[in-house]
Amino acid sequence: MALNLNKNLKLYYNIHEVAEMFGLNESTLRYWEKEFTYLKPKVSGPAKIRQYQEKDIEQIRLIHNLVKVRGFKLAAAKKIINANRDGADRRTDVLTRLMDIRTELQALRKQMDFLT
Repeated sequence: MALNLNKNLKLYYNIHEVAEMFGLNESTLRYWEKEFTYLKPKVSGPAKIRQYQEKDIEQIRLIHNLVKVRGFKLAAAKKIINANRDGADRRTDVLTRLMDIRTELQALRKQMDFLT
């Protein structure tokens, strides 16, 4: 069996790590947890440390796409997610793939500029 180097071995992320992933404040994530009831990270210990799993990060990615990238208000984002969950997920996946492709193309462009 081949070694999968792209596999993410981390099961839980703390709120600081997730906030950095999306360029958000930790308070924004806490607020989104109150507004979007399906966003429920695991809370452990007396300090109530939030532990986000991949499924939680996908939810945040969807909300981030609608609110921060596309500019919807929170109420509109809730309506879109509730009305067409699968369509909103697919659009977020496409946007993520396009952003990854853009990053790769920019890296290739830098390499080409270096060669000339």
